[in-house]
Amino acid sequence: MNKKLDISPVHTDLETLLKKMYITMLRIRKFEEKTGELVSAKEIICPCHLYIGQEAIATGVCSALRKEDYVFSTHRSHGHYIAKGGSIKTLMAELYGKITGCSKGRGGSMHITSPDIGFPGSSAIVAGTIPLAVGAALSFHIRKKDTVSVAFFGDGATNEGAFYESLNFAALKKLPVIFVCENNFYSTHMTISDCLSDTRIYKKAEAFKMPGVCIDGNDVLKVFKQAKEAIEYAREGKGPSLLECSTYRWRGHVGPNIDLDKGLRTKEELESWMAKCPIKRLEALLLKQGILSKSETHQIEKEIEREIEETVVFAKKSSFPKANELQKYVFTEN
Repeated sequence: MNKKLDISPVHTDLETLLKKMYITMLRIRKFEEKTGELVSAKEIICPCHLYIGQEAIATGVCSALRKEDYVFSTHRSHGHYIAKGGSIKTLMAELYGKITGCSKGRGGSMHITSPDIGFPGSSAIVAGTIPLAVGAALSFHIRKKDTVSVAFFGDGATNEGAFYESLNFAALKKLPVIFVCENNFYSTHMTISDCLSDTRIYKKAEAFKMPGVCIDGNDVLKVFKQAKEAIEYAREGKGPSLLECSTYRWRGHVGPNIDLDKGLRTKEELESWMAKCPIKRLEALLLKQGILSKSETHQIEKEIEREIEETVVFAKKSSFPKANELQKYVFTEN
């Protein structure tokens, strides 16, 4: 006999959360797969760094946040934006460079923004948004606001001085910021062991006397639990935390290709990680616990696919920015 999840305080609340996380992860996956198709067809021409395989991290962390909390992202930003509640319609329009895009067609894939949902922006500069997240947390601290800031970054960012300076300052001032490292073991085209003398990234927190943990980044429930603890810790004024989430990107560093021909990784390695698919793992739990049926998961998938097709139609019908408005939205206007 299968035992139901030990849910506290209300069973239905956790069921709702699990369903929401499943839908969010599947929406990210389907959006990224469609984006890959459009890039291959040269419908989208801006560089796109796909989030396929890492969906549990953005979903788990953002599910523990409030709307007013800030999330700072990277060049691989689509998953963070969607998980924080961003419109996929305006995201697709942005990838097409249209005026209806979330960055008004000025940013493309790597510079998306939506301040209304607590997403000030993403940046293509490695580790570039980590100090911005700390600055936002400092602002919250000075204004005595019950708000936190999250910095997402890859393992490659831990080679940058800005990462260590940010950890030090955040710990020194006990700022409400959570550092989330998405360790997918490859910094562009170099393995993590070729970059770091000590690959235990979470251990770097010890030097700054802050909590640091390494978790399975493909288990959305574990990510959610650890993120929730770190967020509550920050809200209580106790300071920052470092979460290292082990995961794997299924596609190449940039673009839709798998890149097995580049000699960076083996087919066996890729397949072993694909077998740990974060979406399939959550789906199996939902089916086992009777929270969703197979027909319901199929229905959800079809609805998301229909939703994404609508975003493509919207993006294609939208207009490009006018040439005489090139500097609009770029500089502050009096």
